[in-house]
Amino acid sequence: MKRLLNGIIVDMTTAEQNELTNVRNQASEFQTAWDSVDETKLAELNVETETINTLKKAKSGKQKLLDLGLSEEEVKALIGV
Repeated sequence: MKRLLNGIIVDMTTAEQNELTNVRNQASEFQTAWDSVDETKLAELNVETETINTLKKAKSGKQKLLDLGLSEEEVKALIGV
């Protein structure tokens, strides 16, 4: 195998060839894994992330209302949490 070194085409060492082969194999494995990703699973993960973010926002909003001096009962009446 050849490579370009400082504008000159030279033979690759055995170590360089092995490294190139390993990198190509890793790239191929990654591509295979990426190609096999289940779109349904990705959609489910996205929904889970959105749900978690919504719950975090609700908790944060509730705490802010409590920090403003509203009672727990008033907060529950306002947002049902």
